[in-house]
Amino acid sequence: MHAADLRSGILELAPEPERRQALLALAGLDGRPPARLAEWPRALAPLAGLLFGMGVVMWVAANWADWSRPARFALLQAAWLVALLGAWRLPRARAGLGLAALLLQGGLLAFFGQTYQTGADPWQLFALWAALSLPLALALRSDWVWVPWTLLVALGVQLWMHTYSGHRWGLETSTLGVQFTASVALLAAWLALGPELRRWSGSGPWAERAMALWLAMSLGGWGLVALFAREWGLLYFWAGAALAGGFALRWRGGDLVQLSILALAWDTWAAFGLGRILFEGASGDPFGRLLLLGLLVTGLLAGSVNLLMRRAREGEGA
Repeated sequence: MHAADLRSGILELAPEPERRQALLALAGLDGRPPARLAEWPRALAPLAGLLFGMGVVMWVAANWADWSRPARFALLQAAWLVALLGAWRLPRARAGLGLAALLLQGGLLAFFGQTYQTGADPWQLFALWAALSLPLALALRSDWVWVPWTLLVALGVQLWMHTYSGHRWGLETSTLGVQFTASVALLAAWLALGPELRRWSGSGPWAERAMALWLAMSLGGWGLVALFAREWGLLYFWAGAALAGGFALRWRGGDLVQLSILALAWDTWAAFGLGRILFEGASGDPFGRLLLLGLLVTGLLAGSVNLLMRRAREGEGA
C-alpha cells in the first residue's frame, strides 16, 4: 500500500491523537520526510544552470538583428562572469552555476567566430572550448561540469578527424594515421579521468563513464567502417584490441557501467566481423550461415553477461 493511503487509513481508524500517534509510529510514518528529499534542490541546481546558460544564448540569438554587437558581447560576458562569481562564492549552487559558465563560454566563442568570421574549422571551436573550460572543471571538481566537458573533447576529436580525412567520414589508406591518432587521444582522455588521477582532477565516476561511452562509440564506429571498406583495415583490429584492453583495464576497478559499455561495444564489433567472415563471397542458401551467426552472437552475449555477473558477485563479496 502507498504511504499516503496508509496514512489516510490510520487517520480514519484512529481519531484519538494518542492512538493515532501510536499507529503512525508502528507504521513508520511518524518521522520526518526522507532525507533524500533534501537533495532535490541540489539535484535541480544543474538543471537550472543548464536552462539559464541555454536561455541567455538563445536570447541573444533571438534578438540578433535588434541588438548591436557591443550589446551582445556585453550580455554574454556579463552572464558568464556572474556565473563564474556565483560558482566561486555560492557552494550550494556551484554545480549549476559552473555548468552555466561552461555553456556561456561556448556561446561566447561561437558568437566571436560568427561575428568576425575567423575561418576556423569547426573542430577548433570545440578544442578551444574544452581547453578554456578545463581550469573550470579542475576548480569545481564536479561531474556536472566534467561530463559535458567529455562531450566537448569527443566532438572536437571527431571533427578534427573529419577535417584531416579530406572532409570525409570514409576510410582510406592515406588517412589511417588520423584515425589512429584520434583514437589514442580519446583513450588518453578516458585514462586521465580514471581513478588513478581522480584525486588530482576531482572528476567522479560519471565523467569516466561518459568518456567510456564516447570512446566505445567512436572506436566501434570506426572499426565497423573499416570492416566494410574494400579491404580489411588495421583500424578494425585496432578497435577490437583497444576495446578488449579497456575492458581488462577496468576489470579490477569493477565499475559495471563501464564494463557493460565496453562489453557491448566489443560484442557488436565481433558480431559484424563474424558476419563478414560467414557471408562474404558465400553462395547458396544463407539460412544455415544465418543460424550459425545467431548462435555465435548469442554465445558472445551470454559470455559477456556471465563475466559481468561474476564481477558483480565479486564486488558484493568484497
